[in-house]
Amino acid sequence: MTASWGIRRRVIGLAVLPVAIVGMLLLFQLISGKIDDLDESLRTRAVAIARQLAPAAEYGVASGNIRILQTLLEKAAIEPDIRGVAVFTDNGLRLAQVGQGTWIDPEHAKLSPGRIHMIEYANRLVYYAPITRTEVAVDDYEMLDTPAAESGKSARLIGWVGLEVSRSATIQSQRDSILRSLLILLAGLSVSLYLAWRIGRQITRPILGLTHTVSRIGEGHLDARVEQTGQAELGMLQRGINHMAAHLQAMQDQMQEKIDQATARLVYQASHDALTGLINRHEFEQRLERTLLSALQQGREHALCYMDLDQFKVINDTCGHAAGDELLLQLALMLKANLRERDTLARLGGDEFALLLENCSIKDALEVADTFRAEVQRFRFKWEDRIFAVGMSVGMVAINRDSGTAANLLSAADAACYVAKDRGRNQIHLYEIRDIDLARHRGEIQWVTRIHRALEEDRLRLSWQEIRRTDGETGATRHVELLLRMKDDDGSDILPMAFIPAAERYSIMPALDGWVIEETLRLCKRYLAFRQAQHCLFAVNLSGASLKAPAFRQKLLAHLQENPVMGPHLCFEITETAAIGNLGVVNEFIEAMREFGCSFALDDFGSGLSSFIYLKNLKVDFLKIDGAFVRDIAINPVDRSMVEAVHRIGHQMGLKTVAEYVESDEILAILRQIGVDFVQGNAVHCPESLETLCGSTYLKA
Repeated sequence: MTASWGIRRRVIGLAVLPVAIVGMLLLFQLISGKIDDLDESLRTRAVAIARQLAPAAEYGVASGNIRILQTLLEKAAIEPDIRGVAVFTDNGLRLAQVGQGTWIDPEHAKLSPGRIHMIEYANRLVYYAPITRTEVAVDDYEMLDTPAAESGKSARLIGWVGLEVSRSATIQSQRDSILRSLLILLAGLSVSLYLAWRIGRQITRPILGLTHTVSRIGEGHLDARVEQTGQAELGMLQRGINHMAAHLQAMQDQMQEKIDQATARLVYQASHDALTGLINRHEFEQRLERTLLSALQQGREHALCYMDLDQFKVINDTCGHAAGDELLLQLALMLKANLRERDTLARLGGDEFALLLENCSIKDALEVADTFRAEVQRFRFKWEDRIFAVGMSVGMVAINRDSGTAANLLSAADAACYVAKDRGRNQIHLYEIRDIDLARHRGEIQWVTRIHRALEEDRLRLSWQEIRRTDGETGATRHVELLLRMKDDDGSDILPMAFIPAAERYSIMPALDGWVIEETLRLCKRYLAFRQAQHCLFAVNLSGASLKAPAFRQKLLAHLQENPVMGPHLCFEITETAAIGNLGVVNEFIEAMREFGCSFALDDFGSGLSSFIYLKNLKVDFLKIDGAFVRDIAINPVDRSMVEAVHRIGHQMGLKTVAEYVESDEILAILRQIGVDFVQGNAVHCPESLETLCGSTYLKA
């Protein structure tokens, strides 16, 4: 209970409690003394009256004069505390009585005649004084309890005086005294309590103020202050609390300012590109949504431009990412300087930018976009001791009531930008629904989705086509080319010409080549385990993108290091375009694979006149003549001359020649006349499933 008392109650209790204890002790002492004094006074008066009555009644008892005794007793009974008075003979006979009284027989009680006897009851006192007769005159005031022998006088008991005294008046006086003392104590306590309350209030008010202020500061109200009313230590404490609160408030203000600044930075970073300071894709899409809404509700016309830098990858690969970042930063500053008041420029990612032209017709938008394109074309980027020229391809789409969703607008602008790049770069292409190039682009985008789905759902498979000697002889080595196929939804085969262009354009070839290599190695391992009688050379095609991918080359090298016995059974076919475009990488790859006994073929050779220049720098084993020449060799003399030239040069360099697309016996006969070493085509062997090559040994993992 006391634990919940406040400081003010404790201070008041501390002040009043000693007063109450001391007052109660003093009252007890006072009441006890008063009661003793009243009782002693009653006894003293009663003894005095009894002493006076005993000698006065001697004559009446001795003479038997009852009237005298009665008169004497009536006069004695006048005292207010006397309830009754009686005179008895020595043998206990009552001679006279006044008032009430309850008496005993003195003789029977064997009371000693030498003194006054007192019998005490709860509410009364009864005294018995002996009446004696002396032979000489006696002094009425002589002590009755003095022995006769000491006084030299003789006395004889002749009776007793009975005196009954009431204690009611004394008890009432005692009660009144106690009541008065209690009233005095209560009055003293009340005064003490009031004074303690006043003093405690003066002491505790500043402390309670401190407590309240500290509590408010703890709740976060740092502007709370203590009224400085105290002196000495209390004043120092009040000043200290105020100083602490002021310091905390200053710290909070500084912290809040930092939080506001950090919040502002986070809000800015969430909506802006960290490198260029332009708004990012998320913020741009939100603004595009608002712009589209204004076109739908208010019929306004706007334009969206999707811009992609040309030759940015060359700078990034040549000089590093630091140079690429600096180029993007400089271009962003230059483009921002040409913005109109309500135009929005954003970096969507990499080297892709978007421009939102509000309240702008397509005609005006084309002029603005061409200004941007021309600025970028004139711009020269200097990095260390090198200077680069860049360009920008722009795809534009109108924003009106028929635009659809924001996602559709971005997709259309992206497709238009792709067409601008495909048509020669550094130009603007306006999106139109019936655009043939856009339709082709959309078709390729759809193929991208189908290719990824085929990889995920294992809907790819391999077929094989034999490459035979032109003279028809069967050699010790069986030479086959593995051909990639995709399963359509109805189970039919999709030829690579349908999806390979999209895979090459959107960098999916490393994934497809990786799948082909995995299947080829598994096939080779099975073939070696069950068909060891005849050597088989498996030819697989590799794209330029896969050759340039370090991860692909390292993975293939790791497979051959684990199974070096498969090397002599692998022949990698590389297209002429991929070989010439990556001459250093291709030669390095060929050297690494030749250590495991792998063979190489240069595919589609003859498509460019530069082929003969680079041929001497490529260490290949087979030269596959471009099928475009072989297909019309029977009707086109120029094509026949090209085939003859390629075959002759290949033999001079020690290479085996292979003619593709042999679709008729007539073509086969001409190739035999020319002397081509190997032929491949439907007239020689139609592609078959791997089960016909390996039988039941070709099992899925």
